Amino acid sequence: MNNASTPLANLLGVAVRTLNSLAPLKTLQGNSNSQGRRSFDGATARRASGLGHFGSANAEIAAGHAQVSSRASYLAANNGYVSNGVTNIVTYLAGTGPRPNVRGESREVTRSIHRRFDSFSADADFHGRTDLGGLIAQITRDMVVHGEGLAILHDIDTGLKIQVIPPQHLDGSKSVNLSDGRQIVQGVEFDAKGRRVAYWIFPEHPSAIFTAQAASVRVDAWDVLHVFHPFSAGQVRGLSWLAPAILPANDLNAWKDALLVGAKMGAMQAGFITEASDTGGDEDVFSDPIWEPGSLTRLPLGATVTFTAPDQIKDAPALLRMTLQEIAAALGLPEFLLSGDLTSANYSSLRAGLIPFRSRMEQVQYATLVPQLLRPVWRRWLLTEMLSGQSDTPIGAAADWIFPRPQQVDPAKDLAATEKALSMGLTSRTAAINELGWNADDIDEEIKADRDREADLGLGFTKTEKPNAA
Repeated sequence: MNNASTPLANLLGVAVRTLNSLAPLKTLQGNSNSQGRRSFDGATARRASGLGHFGSANAEIAAGHAQVSSRASYLAANNGYVSNGVTNIVTYLAGTGPRPNVRGESREVTRSIHRRFDSFSADADFHGRTDLGGLIAQITRDMVVHGEGLAILHDIDTGLKIQVIPPQHLDGSKSVNLSDGRQIVQGVEFDAKGRRVAYWIFPEHPSAIFTAQAASVRVDAWDVLHVFHPFSAGQVRGLSWLAPAILPANDLNAWKDALLVGAKMGAMQAGFITEASDTGGDEDVFSDPIWEPGSLTRLPLGATVTFTAPDQIKDAPALLRMTLQEIAAALGLPEFLLSGDLTSANYSSLRAGLIPFRSRMEQVQYATLVPQLLRPVWRRWLLTEMLSGQSDTPIGAAADWIFPRPQQVDPAKDLAATEKALSMGLTSRTAAINELGWNADDIDEEIKADRDREADLGLGFTKTEKPNAA
């Protein structure tokens, strides 16, 4: 009997163990009777019923890019706070224009390259309206407001030229699968390996006046600069930095308008006259009332005027500050760089607010502007120089990019810290000069020229330290 019952016992044991192993799974799948229920609040409908849903970055951008770009452009042009914030971001990112610092070449070659690039920078604009620094500022502003900057590189008789065009020229409606695994996504053409090979660009602005809308044309990626700061892997086009600030900025405009109208009406101090003997017939008084300070308006018999007396004005400063902080947070700005209000600022608060902002901006400078804008222009210019035969500039010359240094809250303290770092051997003089936004070779040559000129004229403005005697 024992031998006969052994298989049955084993079978029962397996069944029990299986049921025990399924018990936790049932709890995880949402057993309402279990006290150990686990879930993400953000995935439930109890408190997140009003939240929207966000799909893939490319799908969301394709659906909302044009609308967001248009509204962001409107706010940047009409909302004083947003305009100020955008200008401060662009000023920090681009400034007066970054400069290259050639590495790995002799001093003579380095100086020659720098001089020739300075000459190119001064005349880089295809339209002849600004220099390379101005073009970089234009592209940067488009990147902030519209989410992306766009430019075309031209090789003409006078050398390399850069033509900045509005990002609306990129045909975002053109998405199609091509043969051999190639595809066009929102106007950007990719090869089978996912590399950008061309852009489909409208010859004229889609909303240009007196111009018939022409179909987009294919432009090789080698001739296009497409600059945007991605927030998702595989992102094809950029999204306006103002996207999370559009609604609060619009609400702020509407609230301020209503508040100002209410305050204006409250300040009118108009009077109304009602005559007991009036028999009516002056209904037209309400069709075009006189709202001027000190005005007196006669009302028909029995008519009364009631004004609302909103007291929201007392809460206006706090609400304004809170809304501005929300907009500033959406743009990644300290609030005072949006509103310009420094009444409660001091050295510590200014520095604490600027440090994370500058770190964020440096990330954009060196992770977006350098690889997507400056390096392509540098490589193209080196190639143009070599093919023109006008100089012996090495085609593989590498360069670091020096961005203009923003103004400091307390320059004396920063210079004292730099001096201490130099004395402790924690940095080099070249690095310190580069951090100031200048090229060390330029500074050294200017210092030498100043000293030589002072010696020739018998002047002694420049103080020099003599080396210690042995």
